[in-house]
Amino acid sequence: MPPTVALLLWLVLLLALLFFDPAKHAETSVAVWIPLIWMFFIESRLPAQWLAGQVAEGTAQNLEEGNSLDRTVFTALILLALGVLFSRSFKWGGFFKSNRFLTAFLFFTLISVVWSDFPFVAFKRWFRDLGNYLVILIVLTDAHPVEALRTFFRRLYYLLIPLSVLLVRYYPQIGKQYSSWTGAAEFVGVATSKNTLGALCMIGGIFYFWDTVTRWSERKEKRTRKIIAANVALIAMALWLLTMSNSATSRVCLTLACLIILAVNSKWGRRHTTFLKVALPAFFLLYVTLAFGFGLNGLLASGVGRDPSLTGRTNIWDAVLSTHTNPLVGTGYDSFWLGPRLLHVWALAGPVNESHNGYLETYLNLGAIGFFLLCGLLISSYSAVRRDLTKVTGVAALSAALWTITLFYNMTEAAFSASVMCLMFLLVTITVPDERLHVAYQSRNTDANRRTAVAVRPRTREARFGHT
Repeated sequence: MPPTVALLLWLVLLLALLFFDPAKHAETSVAVWIPLIWMFFIESRLPAQWLAGQVAEGTAQNLEEGNSLDRTVFTALILLALGVLFSRSFKWGGFFKSNRFLTAFLFFTLISVVWSDFPFVAFKRWFRDLGNYLVILIVLTDAHPVEALRTFFRRLYYLLIPLSVLLVRYYPQIGKQYSSWTGAAEFVGVATSKNTLGALCMIGGIFYFWDTVTRWSERKEKRTRKIIAANVALIAMALWLLTMSNSATSRVCLTLACLIILAVNSKWGRRHTTFLKVALPAFFLLYVTLAFGFGLNGLLASGVGRDPSLTGRTNIWDAVLSTHTNPLVGTGYDSFWLGPRLLHVWALAGPVNESHNGYLETYLNLGAIGFFLLCGLLISSYSAVRRDLTKVTGVAALSAALWTITLFYNMTEAAFSASVMCLMFLLVTITVPDERLHVAYQSRNTDANRRTAVAVRPRTREARFGHT
């Protein structure tokens, strides 16, 4: 098929999905397009990179200066997000009170700009990343937050996954790059690296799998069958892209997330919520103990035919630790990969711009204080997951899956700083003042249960809890 014809077919498919989507919710606010546009650029390429038709070279100068077009686009989206939140009379005080560790983490990252070697660059990055939280709040404060959440995920990956297939298959000059390590071809789709494409497909696959599982009980309805058919098609595309990208971390995390979703939505899971609430963090702690205490990472990598050094990651970890940053406060917000430190690491480990470990990346930029605030944020955010599991809400499986794989994903990728993994994790764990996301789903299920109870009196625990 000629590339031009393929492009036209993709455009027709996209318009059909957006305008004739059987899962469309008419009352979802049009403001959801603001976080969708924001996340499109975060998960794919920056505006200037799209206009250039390729990813710019990661020179030290590019990393420090940024791009004026990107700043203009993101600033405009931030202002729009603020306008939406103020128009909704958002309770800022209640938000900060309900998310104390997140507030402390954001405040510490802001003051860390003071001791950065590049304070102006650090502040610009902090201000840009502040937009991540603002666009997330647009989704969570929608009048129908759960449907807004579904609409956000669905439309975003309607855009990203089929477009990645198009670029990989018909536009390799855009959808393929060459590794700076080996020179081998790597498929990146709409993203800037194979690992970013893997993360994109992983999150998209998790959402469509969760959406399919939660709708499965209604599969006999014509509308639901159409939604499930679209979900299966998108999952198939995501799996094909994962195979092409060869991102091992994303494949493993996608498998783990799907298992968690099945467990939480099963009858057994609804009977043993206490076990699940203990098992999820305990499994991660066991993995960390085995990985660093007994060399599990290298053994697993060798067992599946991969490099025992995790594709050079151990060399990168040694290189960044050899820079001897301030152990207490780090180098300042997002400042490690700037100036002489960047050149030092490049001399030892090659042209990289992340440590491939989210916990280590946080320590390098924010020191031990930032690391412990991050741990506090992870622990406190688990309270939202526990609440969902206790109440058996419809978002319980999604929040539990994203929270868990965030822990694992950051063992080999730096995804705590404005990355797709971090943002999706925050999307299901941030608490808004009236807890609308969690209450809405519970209320929706309660109403359905009341209608059912008119005809049938529930006798089991599972029957008393709605589970969409």
